[in-house]
Amino acid sequence: MLRPISILVIMLLLFMSGCSSQLPDEVDADEPTNLAATKARMSAAAPVNIKELALKKKFMAFHHEWKGTPYRYGGMSKRGVDCSALVYLAYKEVLGKNLPRTTADQKDLGHLVSKGELKTGDLVFFKTGWSSRHVGIYLGHSKFLHASASKGVIISTLNNSYWKRKYWQSRSL
Repeated sequence: MLRPISILVIMLLLFMSGCSSQLPDEVDADEPTNLAATKARMSAAAPVNIKELALKKKFMAFHHEWKGTPYRYGGMSKRGVDCSALVYLAYKEVLGKNLPRTTADQKDLGHLVSKGELKTGDLVFFKTGWSSRHVGIYLGHSKFLHASASKGVIISTLNNSYWKRKYWQSRSL
């Protein structure tokens, strides 16, 4: 049998759980300022670009095929691949475009774009050492596909502190 103190604690917990605040996603219809703010946020959102979504889907399918492939300097197969070879192979398979094989040559393609202008398929470059360069393919929402020296073929975020520090330039082809 439950003691009176246990019953009191249970009742108190049940009462307090009913006192939670409104969910952040909910809009109070009686407050036009909340509704107006929500409508303003929705209209300010970037329009959905169907071509970019289709391109991202293709790059994601390519990632699925290559995910986990180990990094190997100079490699161009699923036994091992380096960053510029991954870009070379992805562009060939996904877009039917032939790019130069090395990061040194890829860094001169297309035109420079700022981080804020990045679109799916743009190339992102990093200075990872005194003379070392790294390249990946931008996928949207600060994510990029690349061949990591430590983890192989993966998707990383530009917001990661390491990649933020090493970021060099972006190019649109």
